[in-house]
Amino acid sequence: MTSRTLSTWTLVALAVGAVAAFAIGSGTVLSLLTQATIYALFALGVGLLLRQNGMVSFGHALYFGSAGYMVAILMQTRAVPAEAALVLTVGGLTLVAFVLGLLIVRVPGIAFGMLTLAVGQMAFLTASRVRGLTGGADGMNVEWPSTLFGVSISVLTRPSVMLLVCWSTLVLVLFALALLLRGRFGSITEAVRDNEERARFIGIRTLLPRTGVYALSAAVTSTAGVLSALNTGFVSPESLHWSLSGVALMMVVVGGTGALWGPALGAAVYFLAKDLLGDHAQHWMAIFGVALIVVTVFAPQGLSGLLQQLAGRRRPAPARADAEPEPATR
Repeated sequence: MTSRTLSTWTLVALAVGAVAAFAIGSGTVLSLLTQATIYALFALGVGLLLRQNGMVSFGHALYFGSAGYMVAILMQTRAVPAEAALVLTVGGLTLVAFVLGLLIVRVPGIAFGMLTLAVGQMAFLTASRVRGLTGGADGMNVEWPSTLFGVSISVLTRPSVMLLVCWSTLVLVLFALALLLRGRFGSITEAVRDNEERARFIGIRTLLPRTGVYALSAAVTSTAGVLSALNTGFVSPESLHWSLSGVALMMVVVGGTGALWGPALGAAVYFLAKDLLGDHAQHWMAIFGVALIVVTVFAPQGLSGLLQQLAGRRRPAPARADAEPEPATR
């Protein structure tokens, strides 16, 4: 896909989101779509780590929940303006992830996943017990100012506007990641992922690319956490729990990582199943679990990989340059 085509698709996606945000009249539907979009961004961060590093994280809720808490604490103390608080939150958590990544990305396989799980649960227990700072198990409200980036907070938190903000953020993050991964950084990280020993042999320092991907995935996830805090105005220790990381990982498995947008598709399918099955079945997670097994067995590359295969079959085969010309008929 060329840069022009990518830009065109990005503009189309932004336009579709704008039309949907103001054409849908149901507040419930808008709220559901907003939540799905936020979790699509969360799953995108988890999927990016798996796609570029081949690593599975069970603790990425650390960055999702910490973003909400960091914003809430900065808003409560009024230490910096609200706009600066958002930038500091995403930037600070990205820096923390980079420093942490220098240590844990050295550990291969399941041990990496267990380390991320342990670090995430430490943050969950800390947030649950430090009641004076975080509100403990009760959580804490985010005291947003009257305006944010020059827009009234009452306007910004309207369901239609909130959906537009979250959708635009998701689309622009996908666009930026697509451009980044098409360049040298994407080629190096893929080479390290496929064969780290060979990458070292040809002179690539593998630690920094792996750490960079981990920090980048944390930046995407923390952005989702900031949007969640803006959407709900509340943050609790449940946003740090490992089960939330597991939900995001399920979205990644369903959507697949063959395409960059695969995890976002998985999040949409998850929330659609939750809305439809939740009304008809008490144990909808069990039904979704069966569907997850079916997707894993029959479509290991996820729904995005399946869609790409179907699109490839429908696309006509290019004509061979060396094909013999058909004899002319009179």
